[in-house]
Amino acid sequence: MNLKEEWKKLAIIAIIFGVCFYLPVGTQRFDNAIIEALELLKWYAREHVLLCLIPAFFIAGAVGLFISQGAVIKYLGAGANKFLAYTVAAVSGTILAVCSCTVLPLFSGIHKRGAGLGPAIAFLYSGPAINILAIIMTARILGMEIGIARAIGAILFSIVIGLIMSFIFRNEALDTDDTKLNVPDDKKLRALWQTAIYFASMVAILIFANFAKPAEPTGIWHQIYSIKWYLTGLFSLSLGISLVLWFGVKLWKVAIVAIIIAILAFGFALPPMALFFVGVILLSIILATAEDKETGEWLGESWWYAKMILPLLFVGVLIAGFLLGRPGGEGMIPTEWISNAVGGNSLSSNLFASIAGAFMYFATLTEVPILQGLMTNGMGKGPALALLLAGPALSLPNMLVIRQVIGTKKTAIYVTLVIIMATFSGMMFGML
Repeated sequence: MNLKEEWKKLAIIAIIFGVCFYLPVGTQRFDNAIIEALELLKWYAREHVLLCLIPAFFIAGAVGLFISQGAVIKYLGAGANKFLAYTVAAVSGTILAVCSCTVLPLFSGIHKRGAGLGPAIAFLYSGPAINILAIIMTARILGMEIGIARAIGAILFSIVIGLIMSFIFRNEALDTDDTKLNVPDDKKLRALWQTAIYFASMVAILIFANFAKPAEPTGIWHQIYSIKWYLTGLFSLSLGISLVLWFGVKLWKVAIVAIIIAILAFGFALPPMALFFVGVILLSIILATAEDKETGEWLGESWWYAKMILPLLFVGVLIAGFLLGRPGGEGMIPTEWISNAVGGNSLSSNLFASIAGAFMYFATLTEVPILQGLMTNGMGKGPALALLLAGPALSLPNMLVIRQVIGTKKTAIYVTLVIIMATFSGMMFGML
């Protein structure tokens, strides 16, 4: 018997027992924090898993299977032209405009496929941070100055943080490059334009299904929002046609799915969320029963990402809800502590705003009304920008998954870089 190991086990048991013995069950704050955690998890499951994460899993699975590894290495690999690699990574993230959790399967997919650490990190940051609609909303509600500062800061952050990460782990990248140079050319099963249409259809489904309601009921953004589900359906049809023409799926299967969705929509008036759920189930059945082995592998790749990411996200959302509560709610940490800590433009207020933003979970566009309330209660413009640069790109659930993909050390450095740069950017902005 190893006494040292047994003492460790006993200490762990004693600590767990002590925590359970002194649980403050029955106190208002603790009980409310538990409710907030469960409410946040419920809201997350309803608003993000079906419409955000599931399409992202399918896209990530497709990246892992249908995107040429040689092409990923050529354009995003550690040995690729840096200007091209970082431009592609930043622009891709801008187009997607996803939240800090939805970007994770996509980041994992391109990293697994051979993207260099720097461009992959630039993509990881740019997706949630450089959301065009959120930046426009920030400028309208919080002021043009902070909107412009957010746009410039987010673009620079994605590139600078990616370059720093690439430099810090440059030896590791060189070792990886030596093995990737021997990767054979992938066999082309379809033309580039065919693959592009297939991916564009899925990305469009992700974008329009999650298109948020704009602040003002007029203008082009509101017009797009009013027809978002028609656009989602149109691109779903485009995806189905792509599967028939280029991926060996039988036409009658896609036709049956289209008929079922039409009957449920127009005959039974099912809400769009329910129709989307039915569509996902039917697509999974089509892929699982397809004669073409390739489509079954696509479903398998997508399922692999779901198994790896979803449990960590749910745990992270629970912890974040317990500590900080929902937007507008309160967890174990009192909201007045946060309000009092982000006034003025000191180093401590900017640092606190960056750290709080990094660990909180912000759904797309929710950071703007939250900040509007904080600024009304005395939050300085510097800490507000710091939170905008750190918050949408990071969250506790996001960190747990990133650690699973690139390891503890790289995750810690990435998070630290975001917090430090957000802090000093906030201070500089507050001084202007």
